[in-house]
Amino acid sequence: MTRFRPLHRTRLLPGTLICPFDSGLSARVEITDPALAVMTDLRRVPAVTIPADSAIDVAMQRMMHAGVRLLLVLGEYAAVVGLVTARDIMGEKPVRIAAANRIPRDAVKVGEIMVPEGQIEVLDLAEVGRSAVGDVVLTLREAGRQHALVMEAGDPPQIRGIFSISQIGRQLGVKIQSTAVVQSFAELEHLLVNSS
Repeated sequence: MTRFRPLHRTRLLPGTLICPFDSGLSARVEITDPALAVMTDLRRVPAVTIPADSAIDVAMQRMMHAGVRLLLVLGEYAAVVGLVTARDIMGEKPVRIAAANRIPRDAVKVGEIMVPEGQIEVLDLAEVGRSAVGDVVLTLREAGRQHALVMEAGDPPQIRGIFSISQIGRQLGVKIQSTAVVQSFAELEHLLVNSS
């Protein structure tokens, strides 16, 4: 039989703060550190999702509230049917769809502008586990993307993690503007070259 004991209690000290949320990620990394150190692990941090039939303004509000720039779009049975980024919502695609359908921009739905599942490239968790931060940076640069999803094999397969170039930049100590992908990669590439 297991024996339990009461824990020691003390008074709350004046000036006590709440521990800042760290996304479960290491505060500071080097370009040669394991790639998993910069992956948002969805087993530890809940995924930020939205139904495909939601209005794009609702999606943007959800991103702002959660402090993210990518939402996984869910269909029936919580299956991932696409993804939508802040860039998708703020770009010209919603304006084109609204004009073509003669509807107000705020009536455009996430499902109309999302990247559908068949066009989403994912990274394999097993390979990510054998990779370095620099490998992820080069992969994102080659793809010209700010984010990458990491899939864990299984039946059914699952999205296990997300890489974000801005998150990687923060962890490397490089300031990255979320709208300046080219500059972001140039700054990170400078780190890659200087660490070799």
